[in-house]
Amino acid sequence: MEGTQVHDSVKDYYGKRLKTADDLQTQACVTVGKVVTKPVREAVAAVHDEVASKYYGCGLVIPEKLEGMNILDLGSGSGRDCFALSKLVGPKGHVTGIDMTDEQIAVSRKYIDYHTEKFGYKEPNTDFVQGYIEKLREAGLKENYYDIIISNCVINLSPDKRAVLKEAYSVMKEGGEFYFSDIYADRELDDTVRKDEILWGECISGALYWKELFTLAAEIGFSRPFLVSAAPVPIDREDFKKILGEARFVSVTYRLFKLPPSAKTEPLQVMYNGEITGYEKEFKFDHQHVFKKDDVVMVTGPVAASLKCSRFSDEFEYQPAPKESCGSPCNGSTCDKVEFEDPFEYLENLAKAGQKVEASCCGGSTKCC
Repeated sequence: MEGTQVHDSVKDYYGKRLKTADDLQTQACVTVGKVVTKPVREAVAAVHDEVASKYYGCGLVIPEKLEGMNILDLGSGSGRDCFALSKLVGPKGHVTGIDMTDEQIAVSRKYIDYHTEKFGYKEPNTDFVQGYIEKLREAGLKENYYDIIISNCVINLSPDKRAVLKEAYSVMKEGGEFYFSDIYADRELDDTVRKDEILWGECISGALYWKELFTLAAEIGFSRPFLVSAAPVPIDREDFKKILGEARFVSVTYRLFKLPPSAKTEPLQVMYNGEITGYEKEFKFDHQHVFKKDDVVMVTGPVAASLKCSRFSDEFEYQPAPKESCGSPCNGSTCDKVEFEDPFEYLENLAKAGQKVEASCCGGSTKCC
């Protein structure tokens, strides 16, 4: 399908055909279960029932250290993530959602005052803009403004992923983070798949071949993608299986950073101070790096630069890496020098190690959280 046709089809699917998460035909665009902190769990639970029932995300895109942050949600839908984040950023922070669907924007705007009162704020700290995630500046969003950008199972719905990433990079502050969940394929999908409107709406037909994300991130200027978590996406319907053939799909949460040109990418020894609210004992940066309070950990240049140049800078102490440390253990694993980390292989390795990973599961419910 062409760009305009994709937009029109997705608008119709999410605005008119879907009424709640129960109407989805696959489990691609629903929440991956994960353990979260009490403040996050309470923030998600505080969201109005109607907003939650119209939520179609594929992951919990709530990163750490949010107090006072300016956050942008790409494809904010009914506003569930925005309202949960509005509680976590506090009255000095702000959350903006952008979505192209009339019906979804109407739901999110309807409940701004409800959540403002529920959270005890004097003024709203959320707003919702109608527009396209491929044209953020055209929608009136400021350049170099946002501390964090999130997206929840939406980039796959865009016909132009490069434009989405490029626009996100433009409106993000230097040192900002793009923290997002999405659906990825293990191969390039053929035209038969790309033309199926239902599978587009189900977040399958528009899924990016996972390697392309790394290529696009590098071309636009982001740091390398860091894989936070992943879960398999089951395709159960036989008619869908016939269309998709041998293609497999996975839901992945990644984090990218907009680093300054002067950022040094040298290995360092770092020690987490345990001062991020809700993560006092340990902070999970990605699946390879879980920093426990006061433990000295060797990290590679890309990780070191992302920590030092972002909002996490003051949460660590930094020391030069010993010269003989290259290739030495990093927090229980070998130093990460892999530029293209295969999420399908990652899940296979977890399975071989006897670790069970739940598939995408619970839609608007908070039970998985």
